[in-house]
Amino acid sequence: MAIIGSLPASLARRLGELSGLAVMAFDRGRRRMVLRHGSRLGFSGRELYRYRRQVFAGYGRYWSEALWIRPRRRSFIEAKTTSEGLDLVREAMAEGRGTIFALPHIGNWEFAGPVGYELGLELWAVAENLPNAKIRNWFIALRNQLDIGIILATTGGAVMRRLEEVIERNGSVALLCDRDLKRKGVPVEFFGEETTLPAGPVSLSMRTGAPVFPAAAYFTPDGGHHVVVRPRLEFSPHDDRAATIQAGTQELAHALERLIKDAPGQWHLLQPNWPSDFEAPG
Repeated sequence: MAIIGSLPASLARRLGELSGLAVMAFDRGRRRMVLRHGSRLGFSGRELYRYRRQVFAGYGRYWSEALWIRPRRRSFIEAKTTSEGLDLVREAMAEGRGTIFALPHIGNWEFAGPVGYELGLELWAVAENLPNAKIRNWFIALRNQLDIGIILATTGGAVMRRLEEVIERNGSVALLCDRDLKRKGVPVEFFGEETTLPAGPVSLSMRTGAPVFPAAAYFTPDGGHHVVVRPRLEFSPHDDRAATIQAGTQELAHALERLIKDAPGQWHLLQPNWPSDFEAPG
């Protein structure tokens, strides 16, 4: 960690990319899984293997940036971050109902924090409550440096209550929602195959009235980041709450597909994400 943090940004980034490619070389299971995901995105032949290389290099870049961040580098990060769609966020802030950002694991989503700070957002995210306290606290400190408050995922309704409290004071919540780690989410079609995605963004919107904005923070070739906010999703009411959540989550799945297709090689999906992934031979 200290070594990466002492390097110039370009060298740290390159070292991270090479480390990601080293993971690709030695981790057969993840190599196979990324090829499965790339096929779902429509890649084949040489393009499929080029896609896999991009995914692992980007995965390494994400980790090197996380290790490289220091408070003194805040101005450097801000200078190399561009954005679009912020007018949509300003309009929502003026409505006073809070905002929900739904993101895929693409690029470096944490670098959207400074953009939110410049907008005057109170931005919170949910993080996995890792059993290793040292690693858990490191992640919290990292995100706090980028003006992202953290709510640790726990059992029961405690997380939803805290998210509602943020929304009630016109705050913002960022939810990574392209993976369903517990496999207890809402059935949807995602890249042409049925899986489940978390119900959180749509459910929170229904409970609070806050709009849901698909968003992403992409890598740029010059070592910076580009934060994108797409128009709010419109959820049509159905006969019952469960049907509304299912339809809304399906709409969200399509929005995530569009964000991912804009930079598929930056999608850090190295794990099983569809039921058939768990059934595939090793």
